[in-house]
Amino acid sequence: MKGSTHRRCYCRDPKTGKPLGKSCPKLSSRKHGSYSIRQELPPREDGTRRSFSRAGYETLKEAQADLDHVRALLGLAESDDPEALAQIAQLLETVAAEKAPLPNIESTRRRLSHGLDLISRLTVGEWLDMWLAGKKGRQSAISRDESNIRVHLKPRIGHLRLDRLRVPHLSEMFEAIAEDNVEIAEGNAARRKAFEELSRIPWKGHEPRARRKAMKAAIAEMEPYRRIVGPATRQRVRSTLRAALNSAIAQQLITFNPATHVELEAGKRPKALVWTKERILHWKRTGEKPSSVMVWTPEHTGLFLDHVAEYRLYALFHLIAFRGLRRGEACGQKWTDTNLDAGLITVAKQLVVDGWEVYEDDPKTDAGARTIALDSDTVQALKRHRSQQEKDRKEWGSAWVETGRVFTEENGEMLHPANVTRRFIELYEEIGLPPVRLHDLRHGAADLAHAAGADLKDIQEMLGHSSITITADTYTSLLPEADLAIAEAAARLVPRARVTAENAAPEAEPEPDEADEAQSDSVPDGADPSGGISGPGDSSAHAPLTQTAPDEESEAD
Repeated sequence: MKGSTHRRCYCRDPKTGKPLGKSCPKLSSRKHGSYSIRQELPPREDGTRRSFSRAGYETLKEAQADLDHVRALLGLAESDDPEALAQIAQLLETVAAEKAPLPNIESTRRRLSHGLDLISRLTVGEWLDMWLAGKKGRQSAISRDESNIRVHLKPRIGHLRLDRLRVPHLSEMFEAIAEDNVEIAEGNAARRKAFEELSRIPWKGHEPRARRKAMKAAIAEMEPYRRIVGPATRQRVRSTLRAALNSAIAQQLITFNPATHVELEAGKRPKALVWTKERILHWKRTGEKPSSVMVWTPEHTGLFLDHVAEYRLYALFHLIAFRGLRRGEACGQKWTDTNLDAGLITVAKQLVVDGWEVYEDDPKTDAGARTIALDSDTVQALKRHRSQQEKDRKEWGSAWVETGRVFTEENGEMLHPANVTRRFIELYEEIGLPPVRLHDLRHGAADLAHAAGADLKDIQEMLGHSSITITADTYTSLLPEADLAIAEAAARLVPRARVTAENAAPEAEPEPDEADEAQSDSVPDGADPSGGISGPGDSSAHAPLTQTAPDEESEAD
């Protein structure tokens, strides 16, 4: 296709007013006029001709450089690819009409190879969709990225051009999320208050019924309960964007990743706290949990396991409480990976919830694929469970669904992990225990192992953590009994010449007979001489022999 450069001026004939063009006598001077370029383009679909023209170059060198640039763009299309050639021609025609800069050759080559529209500019939202469509890996991770893109990223920055995304854009986005948190909290509080007012309105009577109807209508107009987007969630949103932009850099679509440089509040793992007497009292008065991660004491765990001892899935809760399996790992455990004679189970699969769909996947991390030793009580619980499952299989006959899993529905179908969680909450609420998540039984298993003498490496391997730092930072919130023993042992390491009044020996010891008599008279019924009050936890088959008896608040629960 033909192309050329030429020099012309815009001088006009003083008599006729017509442009002189190339006949201008001043064109003999190199300083007069300017250079222009013209390049033939492939004809349009209807056969009409079109070209790329641009004027205003001060030197022939500048004009020739742009003409070569146009020809290089046309050369990106293969000779046997008329569709690509037509795309480039339309791009150049648009650039000429808008007097826009010529597009970068390498960028155009990449967009052409990816099947992107050469005229429109790639937006952040378009790239996120492309990146997500080609992402491979664990389905749970892909679902999390899809949620972050759909809920947070595309609505807020999806319209921006990918190559013009900057750190201030992301700072504004996260500031807007924080501001929305305030509105969400206010809306949740207003809805909660409205329900409290509704609960106080009597059911009977014409006027109360009218008030209840009006209140329900007002509640229906309110925003539904929404979750606060906390620091940890904001960190995960940034992680999704950072990964997508790193992929764009790898494909040379951009050269800078602003998500790497935006500053955010650290999303720290919540510390696990034990349900002590004081914390239970505070929770009962205010309804507030001291932490999002709460752990039962051994007494609480024993009370719960005693309460569910006859429940069909008792062995599942027992296994999680003592050996720290994740919910999905317990639900996905198979008999082929369970050796009760050797007292070992191998965690090889887990059930993962995606929306409401359940699918089988490998453990959460490489370290999650592990073999765990079982204590004799856990082995016996699993053997009893296996016997009951055999009875269920015979009763269901041909309707039995063979999944090979240790824990199933009554007809053999695999469990839905969310239903297991729901049932767990119903069971502990029946006896008034303080609230915990099913996952928090895993925290309790770590604390029990730590109190029994296991070191962090042993606990890491039991829980299947990829890093011992996770174990140390999150799971080993020492039980009060173990913490007290450590404090007492540390205090005795310092030799003292004097003793405090509290520890001083009495001046006169009572006679043995008198001491025994005084002790027998002062100890109430149901108490031991050491001062511990017996309660429901003392008779639990699950309570360690070394633990203290539950306090009065625990007994009430």
